[in-house]
Amino acid sequence: MKLKSVLIILLILMNFIFAQPSWASKAKLTQTSEYTEVTESLNKLLQAKTAPQENSEYTPTEIEQKIGQLQLQKYILETASHPAQCRNETGNTLAIYAHKGKKAPTLFYLGNGKYTDDDWSCDGIYLPSGAKLANSTSLGIDELTEAEALKITPGTQLVISTNPQTGAYELNVSPAKVLKAGDQAVENSWSIPNLSISDISTQVPNAPIDD
Repeated sequence: MKLKSVLIILLILMNFIFAQPSWASKAKLTQTSEYTEVTESLNKLLQAKTAPQENSEYTPTEIEQKIGQLQLQKYILETASHPAQCRNETGNTLAIYAHKGKKAPTLFYLGNGKYTDDDWSCDGIYLPSGAKLANSTSLGIDELTEAEALKITPGTQLVISTNPQTGAYELNVSPAKVLKAGDQAVENSWSIPNLSISDISTQVPNAPIDD
């Protein structure tokens, strides 16, 4: 009986040792500023849904869509056990932001069919002026008049593809934020250069990838 009790205790301890990194990662994401911001924004929209105001900046349909997006972001932050990864299925080289450790996001170039190393965190993607992006809210297509950085939620498994009919970029998960050159005062660790579509397509891929 004593031996059985000792074995049970050992199994519990071993499970704790191996599961701890995963638990630590999940707890870490729920303690970030992103989690606080998502939770606060979600609560405000839920209140707006139950008590709609005439001067609201969103229509009821837009509120429902944004609630769904924020609920997904909150779920990712609460359950993810690995850094965010980006997978390029566009058919061309893609500009992405990534970092490792406590370093600031750096612009890299990710080859077609490749996905970022899981030891790195993919922070988002860079889209140049003239790029087409499928709009998940209006189900239309936006042609960018200036360069944008699409910031994703930590822990996201992002897949970027190109619609063969429209040529527009499509994301499997909506971005958490859209940053432009003038927003660098807020996100001062992000560099948003003025590149063209051809500038990116001719770059030699240098992003850290999983082989």
